[in-house]
Amino acid sequence: MSSTDGKIKPNQQNPLATLDLTNAHHLELVTEEIFNVPSPHMTPQHMLQLTKRIRQAEQEGFFGAVVTHGTDTLEETAFFLDLTLQGHMPVVVTGAMRSSNEIGSDGLYNFKSAIQVARADESVGQGVVVVMNDEIHSARYVTKTHTTNVATFRTPTFGPIGILSDGHVDYIQEIVPQKHLPIEQVIDGVFLVKAYAGMTSELFEVLDQPTTHGLVIEALGAGNLPPQALPAVQKLLDHNIPIILVSRCFNGIAEPVYAYEGGGAHLQKMGIVFCRGLNGQKARIKLLVGLSAGLTGSQFVHYINH
Repeated sequence: MSSTDGKIKPNQQNPLATLDLTNAHHLELVTEEIFNVPSPHMTPQHMLQLTKRIRQAEQEGFFGAVVTHGTDTLEETAFFLDLTLQGHMPVVVTGAMRSSNEIGSDGLYNFKSAIQVARADESVGQGVVVVMNDEIHSARYVTKTHTTNVATFRTPTFGPIGILSDGHVDYIQEIVPQKHLPIEQVIDGVFLVKAYAGMTSELFEVLDQPTTHGLVIEALGAGNLPPQALPAVQKLLDHNIPIILVSRCFNGIAEPVYAYEGGGAHLQKMGIVFCRGLNGQKARIKLLVGLSAGLTGSQFVHYINH
């Protein structure tokens, strides 16, 4: 599905459409195509454009917003919105794993479910959520886990925060609020690298450029790197390039456990910042937003850690 923004405005005249979702309550559905690009074409600039439009929609009196999005980068856009929107208006991101010309297409059903969540009073103040396959997931932790399955969006370790059942929206978990940064522009030069057995310095040497503003490493296990890579990593740190570390593992949290050379405790002493609970692509979005907001020092570390 294309990256578009549907804004829900109950009880006001709508020149476009009226949609009955529950056979008892009507709402006004205003649709707007902000841009129409394949999911792999999404950039942080597109994401910021969505943020600004949704801010405007809340100021205009809309109750909620639904963003339809291709699934490849859906989780990154949803998390970007969650980090940069400060309002209480429900914002739901959804998509489809089967297109409209396939048997069992899930796009229209997911869209309907997303509207139900966005119009629910219970969704106020929940932050940005992803609604797919009758589940509500926090934008902070949800990730795409399967290339084709309609149940691809999952939240490892923590699970969904809500479900839809027979038209009812039920939240079953609460997410601890996080700091929101109302940025007006995004920087470039924030990269993501995945660690592997026998990794050496070459990739890090390539990234040691004046145009590099930040780096996320998906480290081994709880947060470790091969010792052969450390000299180039240290040079990046010496050049004041912030390095954020997460685990490449599907479940669990990166922690500075081991003190051997390249172990997490050693990396933390070098100046690498651990990001707890996020995967690599989410950590990159958080790093990009933090740097775009101009955070430095202890404020920056606290923002990344929480």
